[in-house]
Amino acid sequence: MVGRTRCSAGHRGNTVMKWMPLSLLGFALALSGCVTTTVDEMVFEPSSELGDAAVVVLGRRHSSDYETEPDFIQCIGKEIGSRSSGVRVITETEFVDNLYPWFEPRTAPMRVDNLERLLQQPQVQKAIDAMGMRYIIWIDGSTETTVGVGSVTCALSTAGGGCFGFGSWKDDAKYEASIWNYDELNQVGRMSAEATGQSYMPAFVIPIPIIAPVQSSACESLGQQLLQYLKPSTG
Repeated sequence: MVGRTRCSAGHRGNTVMKWMPLSLLGFALALSGCVTTTVDEMVFEPSSELGDAAVVVLGRRHSSDYETEPDFIQCIGKEIGSRSSGVRVITETEFVDNLYPWFEPRTAPMRVDNLERLLQQPQVQKAIDAMGMRYIIWIDGSTETTVGVGSVTCALSTAGGGCFGFGSWKDDAKYEASIWNYDELNQVGRMSAEATGQSYMPAFVIPIPIIAPVQSSACESLGQQLLQYLKPSTG
């Protein structure tokens, strides 16, 4: 298990700072959106040499309570398929379209043995083989805002307008990746990443969002961990 904390100051425009009293300006500059990230890994089997084989990253969306965000899936794919890694990543959209309707939310296999039964359909196995697939990586999870305190009030009048107040909220990101080896039809590893961050919104005339990059931190951590599994020599 690996944990780390990082802070991000966020964007502050020059026009905003000009309108702020020095005391509030100093307070806003002192704040930063901090994120604590924890990554846990459980590997059942070492990765096999990829060569020209590809991987696909898919999001779980079978629950009505949440969905694994498509932009997070895209982010993981970019982390794994970065130019320096040499890993060929098939996009979720391309994979799902080629396998329609077998990998839609209601029909996608939940376990490896479900995939084995699905491959009894000749058109399914043919489509996957044509893409040169080696690993299917399922991502399950979401980012949620769990706590909010304070308030910001905005008003307009003949003399002008503006926003006043202070608010903060907490974001939690929890994601788990399950790695399936398509050649051997088994699950070869499981990894998870949790990121927690506090964001702030001070407002004096103009609100200044200071956002903790929770989802991007979880993506970076989980993506790099997956890349280390797929390409053990990657530093």
